[in-house]
Amino acid sequence: MTEKFKKASSIYVTDYLGLSVEEVTELRKKFFENGVEYKVVKNTLARISAKNAELENIDEMLSGPTAVAITYDDPTSPARIIKDFTRKRSLPEVKGFIFEGKIMDSESFTKIANLPSQEQLFTRLVADLSSPMTKVVFALKNSMSNVLNVLNNLKETKQS
Repeated sequence: MTEKFKKASSIYVTDYLGLSVEEVTELRKKFFENGVEYKVVKNTLARISAKNAELENIDEMLSGPTAVAITYDDPTSPARIIKDFTRKRSLPEVKGFIFEGKIMDSESFTKIANLPSQEQLFTRLVADLSSPMTKVVFALKNSMSNVLNVLNNLKETKQS
């Protein structure tokens, strides 16, 4: 667990108590499809692992039934999955999370959950970068069309 905590880009500590077996299975499936590990952990083991991974002030989150969602890639993906999952249910409840090394409380969760994914951000970046180039191409194309039209009109007037 210590190695997972060290390598993780984000760790979401949740309270899963109250979810049925089917709901936990469905949640784990969604996490798995997005490259996120979701594990029920003993609080003592999580405290020791967090201490060994040099994560401070995590003890407040580790009380009661605890499951952690760990991701190594996109740190916002667990937040979006939990947000989507809790639209129909009130659980799992996020006790707190570690986002790229910073400990955040459950109130910050909504802000993170509403962030776009890396893929969406890259798509926006490419669209924003290609937009000026597209405008230049259309401007050049229209200019060439206008010049061609003027030349055709000049040719027709000289022939008549």
